[in-house]
Amino acid sequence: MTVEPNEERWVATMKQRWMGIFKRELTLTSRTLFLLVVLISVSGFFVGFLGTGNDELLLNVNKWIGVFGKVYKDVAINYVDEVDPEKFMHAGIDGMLKTLDPYTVYLGEKETDEMELVTTGKYAGVGITIGLRDGSITVINPMEGYSAARQGIQSGDRILEIDGKSLKGSAPEDVRLLVRGTPGSTLKMKIEREGEPNPLEFVLVREEIPVRNVTFAGFAGAGVGYIRLERFSRTAGEDVRSSIKELREKGTIKAIILDLRDNPGGLLDIAVDVASKFLPESTLIVSTRGRRNDSERKYYSTETPMLADVPMAVLVDRGSASASEIVAGAIQDLDRGVLVGTRSFGKGLVQTITRITENSSLKITSGRYYTPSGRSIQEIDYFHRTKDGVVTIKPDSLRKEFHTSHDRLVRDGGGIVPDSTVPDEPSGKLLDELVRKAMFFKYANRIAAEKKTLPGDFEITDEMMKDFEAFLRQHDFRYEEDAEAKVKELRDAAQKARYGPSFSEGIDRLAKAVEAEKARAFERYNVEIRTALRQEIINRMKGEKAAIEASLKDDAQLQVAVDLVKNKAAYQKLLKPAKR
Repeated sequence: MTVEPNEERWVATMKQRWMGIFKRELTLTSRTLFLLVVLISVSGFFVGFLGTGNDELLLNVNKWIGVFGKVYKDVAINYVDEVDPEKFMHAGIDGMLKTLDPYTVYLGEKETDEMELVTTGKYAGVGITIGLRDGSITVINPMEGYSAARQGIQSGDRILEIDGKSLKGSAPEDVRLLVRGTPGSTLKMKIEREGEPNPLEFVLVREEIPVRNVTFAGFAGAGVGYIRLERFSRTAGEDVRSSIKELREKGTIKAIILDLRDNPGGLLDIAVDVASKFLPESTLIVSTRGRRNDSERKYYSTETPMLADVPMAVLVDRGSASASEIVAGAIQDLDRGVLVGTRSFGKGLVQTITRITENSSLKITSGRYYTPSGRSIQEIDYFHRTKDGVVTIKPDSLRKEFHTSHDRLVRDGGGIVPDSTVPDEPSGKLLDELVRKAMFFKYANRIAAEKKTLPGDFEITDEMMKDFEAFLRQHDFRYEEDAEAKVKELRDAAQKARYGPSFSEGIDRLAKAVEAEKARAFERYNVEIRTALRQEIINRMKGEKAAIEASLKDDAQLQVAVDLVKNKAAYQKLLKPAKR
Protein backbone atom coordinates (compact mmCIF):
# COMPACT_ATOMS: atom_id res chain seq x y z
CA MET A 1 0.00 0.00 0.00
CA THR A 2 1.31 3.51 -0.86
CA VAL A 3 0.43 6.60 1.10
CA GLU A 4 0.53 10.07 -0.46
CA PRO A 5 2.82 12.31 1.60
CA ASN A 6 1.03 15.12 3.38
CA GLU A 7 3.15 18.07 4.54
CA GLU A 8 1.13 19.02 7.64
CA ARG A 9 0.80 15.40 8.77
CA TRP A 10 4.53 14.83 8.15
CA VAL A 11 5.55 17.85 10.22
CA ALA A 12 3.19 16.91 13.06
CA THR A 13 4.43 13.30 13.03
CA MET A 14 8.07 14.36 13.11
CA LYS A 15 7.43 16.75 16.00
CA GLN A 16 5.78 13.95 17.97
CA ARG A 17 8.58 11.52 17.13
CA TRP A 18 11.33 13.89 18.27
CA MET A 19 9.42 15.02 21.34
CA GLY A 20 8.84 11.39 22.29
CA ILE A 21 12.46 10.42 21.84
CA PHE A 22 13.77 13.17 24.06
CA LYS A 23 11.04 13.02 26.69
CA ARG A 24 11.68 9.31 27.17
CA GLU A 25 15.42 9.12 27.04
CA LEU A 26 17.09 12.50 27.41
CA THR A 27 16.46 15.62 29.42
CA LEU A 28 17.24 18.65 27.24
CA THR A 29 17.32 22.31 27.96
CA SER A 30 14.09 23.93 26.84
CA ARG A 31 16.03 26.07 24.39
CA THR A 32 17.59 23.06 22.65
CA LEU A 33 14.31 21.17 22.47
CA PHE A 34 12.57 24.25 21.07
CA LEU A 35 15.33 24.55 18.47
CA LEU A 36 14.74 20.95 17.37
CA VAL A 37 11.01 21.51 16.99
CA VAL A 38 11.53 24.72 15.04
CA LEU A 39 14.01 22.99 12.74
CA ILE A 40 11.38 20.38 11.96
CA SER A 41 8.90 23.16 11.23
CA VAL A 42 11.40 24.91 8.97
CA SER A 43 12.05 21.63 7.16
CA GLY A 44 8.32 21.24 6.61
CA PHE A 45 8.07 24.78 5.30
CA PHE A 46 11.00 24.17 2.99
CA VAL A 47 9.39 21.08 1.49
CA GLY A 48 6.11 22.93 1.05
CA PHE A 49 7.96 25.83 -0.53
CA LEU A 50 9.32 23.54 -3.24
CA GLY A 51 5.76 22.75 -4.26
CA THR A 52 4.18 19.49 -5.31
CA GLY A 53 6.00 16.83 -7.27
CA ASN A 54 8.79 16.49 -4.71
CA ASP A 55 7.56 13.40 -2.89
CA GLU A 56 10.94 11.68 -3.17
CA LEU A 57 12.71 14.66 -1.62
CA LEU A 58 10.16 14.84 1.18
CA LEU A 59 10.62 11.15 1.98
CA ASN A 60 14.42 11.54 1.92
CA VAL A 61 14.26 14.50 4.31
CA ASN A 62 11.98 12.44 6.57
CA LYS A 63 14.40 9.52 6.50
CA TRP A 64 17.56 11.52 7.25
CA ILE A 65 15.93 13.64 9.94
CA GLY A 66 15.27 10.33 11.69
CA VAL A 67 18.87 9.21 11.23
CA PHE A 68 20.19 12.54 12.47
CA GLY A 69 17.93 12.38 15.53
CA LYS A 70 19.01 8.86 16.41
CA VAL A 71 22.73 9.68 16.07
CA TYR A 72 22.25 12.80 18.18
CA LYS A 73 20.31 10.94 20.85
CA ASP A 74 22.63 7.93 21.06
CA VAL A 75 25.79 10.03 21.30
CA ALA A 76 24.28 12.46 23.82
CA ILE A 77 23.18 9.55 26.04
CA ASN A 78 26.00 7.02 25.61
CA TYR A 79 29.19 9.03 24.99
CA VAL A 80 31.90 8.35 27.56
CA ASP A 81 31.90 11.96 28.83
CA GLU A 82 28.95 14.23 29.50
CA VAL A 83 27.74 16.06 26.38
CA ASP A 84 26.21 19.53 26.45
CA PRO A 85 23.01 19.00 24.39
CA GLU A 86 22.83 22.59 23.16
CA LYS A 87 26.48 22.84 22.08
CA PHE A 88 26.28 19.40 20.49
CA MET A 89 23.21 20.40 18.48
CA HIS A 90 24.86 23.64 17.34
CA ALA A 91 27.95 21.68 16.26
CA GLY A 92 25.73 19.42 14.18
CA ILE A 93 23.98 22.37 12.57
CA ASP A 94 27.28 24.13 11.83
CA GLY A 95 28.72 20.93 10.36
CA MET A 96 25.81 20.54 7.96
CA LEU A 97 25.87 24.14 6.85
CA LYS A 98 29.63 24.13 6.22
CA THR A 99 29.05 21.71 3.33
CA LEU A 100 27.16 24.47 1.50
CA ASP A 101 28.60 28.00 1.35
CA PRO A 102 29.99 30.43 3.96
CA TYR A 103 26.86 32.61 3.80
CA THR A 104 24.41 29.89 4.86
CA VAL A 105 24.88 30.04 8.63
CA TYR A 106 23.16 29.63 11.95
CA LEU A 107 23.17 32.97 13.75
CA GLY A 108 23.46 32.93 17.53
CA GLU A 109 22.53 35.81 19.82
CA LYS A 110 25.56 37.97 18.96
CA GLU A 111 25.24 37.48 15.21
CA THR A 112 21.47 37.99 15.27
CA ASP A 113 21.97 41.23 17.19
CA GLU A 114 24.37 42.49 14.51
CA MET A 115 22.02 41.35 11.73
CA GLU A 116 19.16 43.32 13.27
CA LEU A 117 21.29 46.46 13.02
CA VAL A 118 21.28 45.99 9.25
CA THR A 119 17.61 45.09 8.92
CA THR A 120 16.30 47.84 11.25
CA GLY A 121 18.98 50.48 10.74
CA LYS A 122 19.08 51.38 14.43
CA TYR A 123 20.04 50.16 17.90
CA ALA A 124 19.98 51.36 21.50
CA GLY A 125 23.40 52.27 22.86
CA VAL A 126 25.53 55.10 24.22
CA GLY A 127 27.22 56.14 20.97
CA ILE A 128 30.73 54.68 20.94
CA THR A 129 32.81 52.62 18.55
CA ILE A 130 35.06 50.20 20.41
CA GLY A 131 37.99 47.95 19.54
CA LEU A 132 40.78 45.92 21.10
CA ARG A 133 44.07 47.77 21.66
CA ASP A 134 46.91 46.04 23.56
CA GLY A 135 44.41 43.60 25.03
CA SER A 136 42.16 46.37 26.40
CA ILE A 137 38.67 47.35 25.23
CA THR A 138 39.27 50.85 23.90
CA VAL A 139 37.02 53.64 22.67
CA ILE A 140 37.90 54.25 19.02
CA ASN A 141 35.38 57.02 18.41
CA PRO A 142 32.60 58.60 20.50
CA MET A 143 29.69 59.60 18.26
CA GLU A 144 28.91 63.29 18.32
CA GLY A 145 25.55 64.15 19.88
CA TYR A 146 25.06 61.01 21.98
CA SER A 147 25.47 60.18 25.65
CA ALA A 148 29.11 59.04 25.61
CA ALA A 149 30.33 62.20 23.84
CA ARG A 150 28.07 64.48 25.90
CA GLN A 151 29.34 63.00 29.16
CA GLY A 152 32.99 63.37 28.12
CA ILE A 153 34.08 59.91 26.91
CA GLN A 154 37.09 60.34 24.61
CA SER A 155 38.77 58.38 21.85
CA GLY A 156 41.55 56.30 23.40
CA ASP A 157 39.78 55.76 26.75
CA ARG A 158 40.27 52.19 27.98
CA ILE A 159 37.06 50.71 29.38
CA LEU A 160 37.73 48.83 32.62
CA GLU A 161 34.22 48.01 33.84
CA ILE A 162 30.58 48.22 32.81
CA ASP A 163 28.05 48.09 35.66
CA GLY A 164 30.76 46.70 37.93
CA LYS A 165 31.67 43.87 35.56
CA SER A 166 35.37 43.72 34.70
CA LEU A 167 36.09 43.64 30.97
CA LYS A 168 39.50 42.03 31.35
CA GLY A 169 39.81 39.38 28.65
CA SER A 170 36.51 40.35 27.02
CA ALA A 171 36.02 40.48 23.26
CA PRO A 172 34.51 43.59 21.64
CA GLU A 173 31.47 41.55 20.56
CA ASP A 174 30.73 40.63 24.19
CA VAL A 175 31.11 44.24 25.33
CA ARG A 176 28.66 45.45 22.66
CA LEU A 177 25.99 43.23 24.21
CA LEU A 178 26.64 44.86 27.60
CA VAL A 179 26.48 48.38 26.19
CA ARG A 180 23.30 47.92 24.19
CA GLY A 181 19.91 47.67 25.83
CA THR A 182 16.60 49.46 26.27
CA PRO A 183 16.42 53.16 25.33
CA GLY A 184 16.34 55.29 28.48
CA SER A 185 18.16 52.77 30.67
CA THR A 186 21.53 53.67 32.19
CA LEU A 187 24.89 52.01 32.62
CA LYS A 188 27.96 52.80 34.70
CA MET A 189 31.28 52.84 32.86
CA LYS A 190 34.71 52.98 34.47
CA ILE A 191 37.55 54.05 32.17
CA GLU A 192 41.29 54.64 32.24
CA ARG A 193 42.59 57.71 30.41
CA GLU A 194 46.04 58.80 29.23
CA GLY A 195 47.36 61.52 31.56
CA GLU A 196 44.83 60.82 34.35
CA PRO A 197 46.29 59.25 37.52
CA ASN A 198 43.06 57.51 38.56
CA PRO A 199 40.19 55.76 36.73
CA LEU A 200 37.15 57.89 35.82
CA GLU A 201 33.52 56.85 36.22
CA PHE A 202 30.59 57.87 34.02
CA VAL A 203 26.85 57.24 34.06
CA LEU A 204 25.64 56.95 30.46
CA VAL A 205 22.11 56.80 29.08
CA ARG A 206 21.19 54.40 26.29
CA GLU A 207 19.52 56.10 23.34
CA GLU A 208 18.13 54.97 20.01
CA ILE A 209 20.97 55.45 17.55
CA PRO A 210 20.59 55.19 13.78
CA VAL A 211 23.23 53.12 12.02
CA ARG A 212 25.56 55.42 10.09
CA ASN A 213 25.57 54.33 6.47
CA VAL A 214 27.09 57.52 5.05
CA THR A 215 30.22 58.40 7.01
CA PHE A 216 31.16 61.41 4.90
CA ALA A 217 29.54 63.72 2.37
CA GLY A 218 31.39 66.73 1.00
CA PHE A 219 33.22 68.06 -2.03
CA ALA A 220 36.39 66.35 -3.29
CA GLY A 221 37.04 69.09 -5.83
CA ALA A 222 35.34 72.11 -7.37
CA GLY A 223 31.75 70.98 -7.90
CA VAL A 224 32.64 67.29 -7.39
CA GLY A 225 30.38 65.81 -4.72
CA TYR A 226 31.75 62.88 -2.74
CA ILE A 227 29.68 60.41 -0.68
CA ARG A 228 31.28 57.60 1.31
CA LEU A 229 28.73 54.82 1.86
CA GLU A 230 30.00 52.17 4.28
CA ARG A 231 26.99 49.83 4.55
CA PHE A 232 23.50 49.13 3.23
CA SER A 233 21.32 49.02 6.34
CA ARG A 234 17.60 49.81 6.25
CA THR A 235 18.16 53.59 6.17
CA ALA A 236 20.98 53.76 3.59
CA GLY A 237 18.75 55.04 0.77
CA GLU A 238 17.45 57.90 2.89
CA ASP A 239 20.97 58.67 4.09
CA VAL A 240 22.17 59.03 0.49
CA ARG A 241 19.16 61.21 -0.32
CA SER A 242 19.92 63.46 2.67
CA SER A 243 23.59 63.64 1.69
CA ILE A 244 22.75 64.79 -1.84
CA LYS A 245 20.43 67.46 -0.42
CA GLU A 246 23.18 68.67 1.94
CA LEU A 247 25.67 68.88 -0.92
CA ARG A 248 23.21 70.91 -2.98
CA GLU A 249 22.81 73.33 -0.10
CA LYS A 250 26.59 73.84 -0.04
CA GLY A 251 27.05 74.34 -3.78
CA THR A 252 26.33 73.17 -7.31
CA ILE A 253 26.95 69.48 -7.95
CA LYS A 254 28.68 69.23 -11.33
CA ALA A 255 29.77 65.60 -10.82
CA ILE A 256 29.31 62.92 -8.15
CA ILE A 257 31.56 60.20 -6.72
CA LEU A 258 30.05 57.33 -4.72
CA ASP A 259 32.64 55.53 -2.60
CA LEU A 260 31.75 51.85 -2.03
CA ARG A 261 35.23 50.68 -1.05
CA ASP A 262 35.30 48.29 1.91
CA ASN A 263 31.48 48.26 1.90
CA PRO A 264 30.52 44.61 2.60
CA GLY A 265 26.92 45.13 1.48
CA GLY A 266 23.60 44.66 3.20
CA LEU A 267 19.98 44.58 2.07
CA LEU A 268 19.16 43.96 -1.59
CA ASP A 269 16.12 46.25 -1.70
CA ILE A 270 18.21 49.03 -0.18
CA ALA A 271 20.82 48.57 -2.90
CA VAL A 272 17.98 49.15 -5.39
CA ASP A 273 16.93 52.22 -3.40
CA VAL A 274 20.46 53.68 -3.50
CA ALA A 275 20.90 52.97 -7.22
CA SER A 276 17.54 54.64 -7.91
CA LYS A 277 19.02 57.98 -6.82
CA PHE A 278 21.20 57.94 -9.95
CA LEU A 279 19.30 55.87 -12.56
CA PRO A 280 16.20 56.69 -14.65
CA GLU A 281 12.84 55.67 -13.21
CA SER A 282 11.59 52.16 -14.19
CA THR A 283 15.12 51.00 -15.06
CA LEU A 284 16.00 47.36 -14.33
CA ILE A 285 18.65 47.38 -11.60
CA VAL A 286 19.00 43.72 -10.63
CA SER A 287 17.21 40.39 -10.97
CA THR A 288 17.35 37.31 -8.75
CA ARG A 289 16.76 33.64 -9.51
CA GLY A 290 16.46 30.79 -7.04
CA ARG A 291 15.99 27.04 -7.16
CA ARG A 292 12.51 27.02 -8.64
CA ASN A 293 11.90 27.73 -12.31
CA ASP A 294 9.35 30.42 -11.45
CA SER A 295 11.50 32.13 -8.81
CA GLU A 296 12.89 34.97 -10.94
CA ARG A 297 12.24 38.42 -9.55
CA LYS A 298 13.17 41.72 -11.17
CA TYR A 299 13.87 44.96 -9.30
CA TYR A 300 13.36 48.33 -10.99
CA SER A 301 14.07 51.89 -9.91
CA THR A 302 10.86 53.38 -8.58
CA GLU A 303 11.58 57.09 -8.30
CA THR A 304 12.77 60.10 -10.22
CA PRO A 305 16.57 60.18 -9.88
CA MET A 306 18.16 62.97 -7.86
CA LEU A 307 21.31 63.05 -10.00
CA ALA A 308 20.42 61.68 -13.42
CA ASP A 309 22.81 63.48 -15.76
CA VAL A 310 25.95 64.70 -14.00
CA PRO A 311 29.16 62.68 -14.59
CA MET A 312 29.47 59.90 -12.03
CA ALA A 313 32.23 57.64 -10.72
CA VAL A 314 31.92 54.73 -8.30
CA LEU A 315 34.94 53.64 -6.23
CA VAL A 316 35.25 49.87 -5.64
CA ASP A 317 37.84 47.46 -4.27
CA ARG A 318 38.12 43.88 -3.01
CA GLY A 319 36.14 44.91 0.06
CA SER A 320 33.13 45.95 -2.05
CA ALA A 321 30.68 43.05 -1.92
CA SER A 322 27.06 42.02 -2.32
CA ALA A 323 24.81 45.12 -2.30
CA SER A 324 27.83 47.26 -3.23
CA GLU A 325 28.31 45.12 -6.33
CA ILE A 326 24.62 45.37 -7.21
CA VAL A 327 24.88 49.17 -7.29
CA ALA A 328 28.26 49.19 -9.06
CA GLY A 329 27.11 46.57 -11.56
CA ALA A 330 23.98 48.54 -12.45
CA ILE A 331 25.92 51.80 -12.88
CA GLN A 332 28.43 50.03 -15.14
CA ASP A 333 25.96 47.95 -17.20
CA LEU A 334 23.71 50.94 -17.85
CA ASP A 335 26.70 53.20 -18.63
CA ARG A 336 25.53 55.69 -16.03
CA GLY A 337 29.06 56.23 -14.77
CA VAL A 338 32.59 54.86 -14.60
CA LEU A 339 34.01 52.48 -12.01
CA VAL A 340 37.43 53.26 -10.51
CA GLY A 341 39.67 51.21 -8.21
CA THR A 342 40.29 47.47 -8.11
CA ARG A 343 38.19 44.38 -8.82
CA SER A 344 35.31 43.89 -6.38
CA PHE A 345 34.84 40.89 -4.06
CA GLY A 346 32.57 38.74 -6.25
CA LYS A 347 29.58 37.81 -4.08
CA GLY A 348 26.60 37.15 -6.33
CA LEU A 349 24.48 35.16 -3.89
CA VAL A 350 21.29 36.26 -2.13
CA GLN A 351 20.37 35.23 1.43
CA THR A 352 17.06 35.12 3.27
CA ILE A 353 16.77 35.05 7.07
CA THR A 354 14.42 32.84 9.08
CA ARG A 355 13.92 33.31 12.82
CA ILE A 356 14.67 30.03 14.65
CA THR A 357 14.36 30.98 18.32
CA GLU A 358 13.93 34.27 20.15
CA ASN A 359 17.67 34.91 19.97
CA SER A 360 18.77 32.97 16.90
CA SER A 361 18.17 32.88 13.16
CA LEU A 362 19.05 30.88 10.08
CA LYS A 363 20.53 32.69 7.09
CA ILE A 364 20.11 30.67 3.88
CA THR A 365 21.44 31.30 0.39
CA SER A 366 18.21 31.29 -1.58
CA GLY A 367 19.25 32.61 -4.98
CA ARG A 368 21.74 34.31 -7.26
CA TYR A 369 21.51 37.87 -8.50
CA TYR A 370 22.21 39.18 -11.98
CA THR A 371 23.16 42.67 -13.15
CA PRO A 372 21.07 44.40 -15.86
CA SER A 373 23.20 42.88 -18.65
CA GLY A 374 22.41 39.41 -17.28
CA ARG A 375 25.76 38.55 -15.75
CA SER A 376 26.41 36.93 -12.39
CA ILE A 377 29.47 38.29 -10.63
CA GLN A 378 29.89 35.33 -8.22
CA GLU A 379 33.59 34.42 -8.11
CA ILE A 380 33.77 31.18 -6.10
CA ASP A 381 31.66 28.21 -7.21
CA TYR A 382 30.61 26.57 -3.95
CA PHE A 383 28.16 24.24 -5.66
CA HIS A 384 30.50 22.39 -8.05
CA ARG A 385 33.45 21.23 -6.00
CA THR A 386 36.28 18.86 -6.86
CA LYS A 387 36.26 15.26 -5.62
CA ASP A 388 38.26 16.46 -2.62
CA GLY A 389 35.60 19.05 -1.77
CA VAL A 390 37.69 22.01 -2.90
CA VAL A 391 35.78 24.99 -4.28
CA THR A 392 36.58 26.20 -7.78
CA ILE A 393 37.16 29.62 -9.34
CA LYS A 394 36.43 30.18 -13.01
CA PRO A 395 39.55 31.49 -14.81
CA ASP A 396 39.23 34.80 -16.64
CA SER A 397 39.60 33.00 -19.97
CA LEU A 398 36.33 31.10 -19.40
CA ARG A 399 34.22 34.00 -18.20
CA LYS A 400 31.23 34.71 -20.44
CA GLU A 401 30.93 37.97 -22.34
CA PHE A 402 28.09 40.45 -21.87
CA HIS A 403 27.53 43.99 -23.13
CA THR A 404 26.53 47.27 -21.52
CA SER A 405 23.95 49.71 -22.89
CA HIS A 406 26.69 51.34 -25.00
CA ASP A 407 27.87 47.91 -26.18
CA ARG A 408 30.95 47.91 -23.94
CA LEU A 409 32.32 44.45 -23.20
CA VAL A 410 31.93 43.14 -19.62
CA ARG A 411 32.30 39.61 -18.24
CA ASP A 412 30.62 37.49 -15.59
CA GLY A 413 32.20 35.89 -12.52
CA GLY A 414 35.17 37.14 -10.56
CA GLY A 415 33.55 40.28 -9.22
CA ILE A 416 33.23 43.54 -11.13
CA VAL A 417 36.28 44.84 -12.97
CA PRO A 418 36.47 48.67 -12.85
CA ASP A 419 36.65 50.74 -16.02
CA SER A 420 39.78 52.44 -14.69
CA THR A 421 41.97 50.19 -12.56
CA VAL A 422 43.99 52.01 -9.91
CA PRO A 423 45.97 49.57 -7.71
CA ASP A 424 45.92 49.86 -3.94
CA GLU A 425 48.99 51.52 -2.50
CA PRO A 426 51.48 48.83 -1.32
CA SER A 427 51.89 49.23 2.42
CA GLY A 428 55.01 47.28 3.43
CA LYS A 429 55.61 45.28 6.61
CA LEU A 430 56.62 48.30 8.71
CA LEU A 431 53.34 50.11 8.06
CA ASP A 432 51.32 46.94 8.56
CA GLU A 433 52.92 46.34 11.95
CA LEU A 434 52.55 49.97 13.05
CA VAL A 435 48.82 49.67 12.36
CA ARG A 436 48.44 46.17 13.81
CA LYS A 437 50.17 47.15 17.06
CA ALA A 438 48.16 50.41 17.19
CA MET A 439 51.26 52.60 17.37
CA PHE A 440 49.66 55.46 15.39
CA PHE A 441 46.63 55.27 17.68
CA LYS A 442 48.73 55.30 20.86
CA TYR A 443 50.87 58.19 19.69
CA ALA A 444 47.76 60.18 18.79
CA ASN A 445 46.46 59.61 22.32
CA ARG A 446 49.67 61.02 23.75
CA ILE A 447 49.50 64.07 21.47
CA ALA A 448 45.86 64.62 22.44
CA ALA A 449 46.82 64.53 26.12
CA GLU A 450 49.47 67.22 25.49
CA LYS A 451 47.66 69.48 23.02
CA LYS A 452 44.26 71.11 23.48
CA THR A 453 43.67 72.17 19.88
CA LEU A 454 45.01 71.60 16.38
CA PRO A 455 45.55 74.33 13.78
CA GLY A 456 43.49 74.09 10.60
CA ASP A 457 46.62 73.57 8.50
CA PHE A 458 48.05 70.88 10.80
CA GLU A 459 50.88 68.84 9.28
CA ILE A 460 53.42 66.39 10.67
CA THR A 461 56.75 68.19 11.15
CA ASP A 462 60.23 66.67 11.01
CA GLU A 463 60.41 67.19 14.76
CA MET A 464 57.24 65.13 15.27
CA MET A 465 58.64 62.37 13.07
CA LYS A 466 61.75 62.18 15.28
CA ASP A 467 59.50 62.21 18.34
CA PHE A 468 57.46 59.34 16.88
CA GLU A 469 60.64 57.30 16.32
CA ALA A 470 61.60 57.92 19.95
CA PHE A 471 58.08 56.92 20.98
CA LEU A 472 58.47 53.61 19.14
CA ARG A 473 61.77 52.91 20.90
CA GLN A 474 60.22 53.83 24.24
CA HIS A 475 57.45 51.28 23.62
CA ASP A 476 59.97 48.65 22.44
CA PHE A 477 58.32 48.41 19.03
CA ARG A 478 59.80 45.52 17.06
CA TYR A 479 58.83 43.68 13.93
CA GLU A 480 60.27 41.19 11.45
CA GLU A 481 60.58 41.97 7.76
CA ASP A 482 59.46 39.27 5.34
CA ALA A 483 62.99 39.21 3.95
CA GLU A 484 64.36 38.47 7.44
CA ALA A 485 62.08 35.46 7.74
CA LYS A 486 63.20 34.21 4.32
CA VAL A 487 66.87 34.53 5.30
CA LYS A 488 66.20 32.43 8.42
CA GLU A 489 64.46 29.79 6.29
CA LEU A 490 67.40 29.78 3.87
CA ARG A 491 69.89 29.41 6.73
CA ASP A 492 67.93 26.48 8.21
CA ALA A 493 67.70 24.78 4.81
CA ALA A 494 71.45 25.24 4.23
CA GLN A 495 72.28 23.72 7.61
CA LYS A 496 70.04 20.70 6.98
CA ALA A 497 71.63 20.20 3.56
CA ARG A 498 75.14 20.58 5.06
CA TYR A 499 76.19 23.32 2.65
CA GLY A 500 79.76 24.52 2.93
CA PRO A 501 81.19 27.61 4.71
CA SER A 502 81.19 29.76 1.56
CA PHE A 503 77.42 29.41 1.25
CA SER A 504 76.99 30.28 4.93
CA GLU A 505 79.12 33.39 4.42
CA GLY A 506 76.88 34.40 1.53
CA ILE A 507 73.85 34.12 3.79
CA ASP A 508 75.61 36.29 6.38
CA ARG A 509 76.19 38.98 3.77
CA LEU A 510 72.55 38.75 2.68
CA ALA A 511 71.38 39.03 6.30
CA LYS A 512 73.45 42.20 6.80
CA ALA A 513 72.01 43.71 3.61
CA VAL A 514 68.47 42.96 4.79
CA GLU A 515 69.27 44.47 8.19
CA ALA A 516 70.59 47.63 6.53
CA GLU A 517 67.45 47.99 4.40
CA LYS A 518 65.28 47.45 7.47
CA ALA A 519 67.13 50.29 9.22
CA ARG A 520 66.13 52.56 6.33
CA ALA A 521 62.47 51.45 6.30
CA PHE A 522 61.34 54.48 8.28
CA GLU A 523 62.95 56.71 5.67
CA ARG A 524 61.48 54.75 2.74
CA TYR A 525 57.95 55.01 4.12
CA ASN A 526 58.34 58.56 5.39
CA VAL A 527 55.44 59.96 3.35
CA GLU A 528 53.05 57.13 4.26
CA ILE A 529 53.93 57.39 7.97
CA ARG A 530 53.36 61.16 7.95
CA THR A 531 49.98 60.66 6.27
CA ALA A 532 48.88 57.97 8.72
CA LEU A 533 50.01 60.00 11.75
CA ARG A 534 48.27 63.13 10.53
CA GLN A 535 44.98 61.33 9.93
CA GLU A 536 45.10 59.50 13.28
CA ILE A 537 45.82 62.68 15.25
CA ILE A 538 43.08 64.62 13.44
CA ASN A 539 40.66 61.75 14.03
CA ARG A 540 41.59 61.67 17.70
CA MET A 541 41.24 65.43 18.25
CA LYS A 542 38.68 66.57 15.66
CA GLY A 543 36.66 63.45 14.91
CA GLU A 544 36.15 60.98 12.09
CA LYS A 545 34.59 63.40 9.63
CA ALA A 546 37.53 65.81 9.87
CA ALA A 547 39.97 62.91 9.45
CA ILE A 548 38.21 61.67 6.31
CA GLU A 549 38.18 65.17 4.84
CA ALA A 550 41.89 65.54 5.56
CA SER A 551 42.62 62.21 3.84
CA LEU A 552 40.97 63.03 0.50
CA LYS A 553 44.00 64.74 -1.03
CA ASP A 554 46.16 61.67 -0.29
CA ASP A 555 43.69 59.17 -1.79
CA ALA A 556 45.12 58.16 -5.18
CA GLN A 557 42.03 56.26 -6.35
CA LEU A 558 39.74 59.13 -5.42
CA GLN A 559 41.94 61.65 -7.21
CA VAL A 560 41.82 59.55 -10.41
CA ALA A 561 38.02 59.53 -10.13
CA VAL A 562 37.96 63.31 -9.62
CA ASP A 563 40.12 63.83 -12.71
CA LEU A 564 37.89 61.55 -14.79
CA VAL A 565 34.57 63.18 -13.95
CA LYS A 566 36.07 66.63 -14.59
CA ASN A 567 37.60 65.62 -17.93
CA LYS A 568 34.71 65.24 -20.38
CA ALA A 569 36.81 63.70 -23.16
CA ALA A 570 38.41 61.04 -20.92
CA TYR A 571 35.06 60.31 -19.26
CA GLN A 572 33.23 59.84 -22.57
CA LYS A 573 36.06 57.72 -23.96
CA LEU A 574 35.53 55.18 -21.17
CA LEU A 575 31.74 55.18 -21.49
CA LYS A 576 31.53 55.25 -25.28
CA PRO A 577 34.52 53.44 -26.75
CA ALA A 578 35.15 53.32 -30.48
CA LYS A 579 33.02 50.83 -32.41
CA ARG A 580 34.53 47.36 -32.57
